Amino acid sequence: MTQLREKQKARRIYGVLEKQFRNLYEEANRRPGMTGVNLLQFLETRLDNVTYRAGWGASRAQARQLVRHGHVSIDGKRVDIPSYRVRPGEVVTLKAVTRENFNVKRNLDVLDRSVPGWLEKGENGFSVTVRVVPQREQIDESIQEQLIVELYSK
Repeated sequence: MTQLREKQKARRIYGVLEKQFRNLYEEANRRPGMTGVNLLQFLETRLDNVTYRAGWGASRAQARQLVRHGHVSIDGKRVDIPSYRVRPGEVVTLKAVTRENFNVKRNLDVLDRSVPGWLEKGENGFSVTVRVVPQREQIDESIQEQLIVELYSK
């Protein structure tokens, strides 16, 4: 029961549907290394989450909407798929018109959220570069990924 709760908590935090979560888990399980850490890395490097971590959205849902509506580009190309996995070295930029958006400005000013160590801020906060894939210590969500792994490996 606690395993299921932990999985549901992770799904709610990242706003991921059951099927997407299951597919992410299966891919994380195929990768070398610890499955739980791989899963969290996949969740953290989703474009909607990177947009949220950059401080452009007050919530992951608002960040997802920014992505969905085409306000975000990666290395100069518009990407409107929230589940796009951002790779190290890629630069995520907010569209010039969107930089004047009231909500985005308020989020950058009011929200006291610092950019995690695996991201590098640029252009007055309107672009972020993914420096490296985040390690477990850099992911500040209170998720016990081992319980999720135990649930799926039954």
